Amino acid sequence: MGTLNKAMIIGYLGGDPELKRLDSGKVVATFSLATSSNWVDDNGEIHENTEWHRVVVWGKKAENCGKYLAKGRRVYVEGRLQTRTWEDQQGIKRYTTEITASVVTFLSPNTTTDYGHESPGYDDEAEHFSSNSKIPF
Repeated sequence: MGTLNKAMIIGYLGGDPELKRLDSGKVVATFSLATSSNWVDDNGEIHENTEWHRVVVWGKKAENCGKYLAKGRRVYVEGRLQTRTWEDQQGIKRYTTEITASVVTFLSPNTTTDYGHESPGYDDEAEHFSSNSKIPF
């Protein structure tokens, strides 16, 4: 059986994309994308968790990201997870996991403040989780 390495996220840019042209002539764009999830604890208190994802885009797509994307913009990213390793200046081995994008879709322009987060819409059907809740599977 084969394997699958695919990530699909919709989030908000935490800053403007960084665009670089390598010596080879290839263009690469990198940016951070924020995704958030909300939950209600056993006391009825609403919590939010924000995850930051590093995205890498190559070629013409990278040029378009540099041209059209800005902090707070909402985008859909599809690609594969890739972990890189390197040694820093102190000789310590470092790791980062990134999404190498194959698809970047620009969604509605940002009309909010505070790095692009819209007001979260909490519904009455919000899932309740606590550390002692049983997992239903």
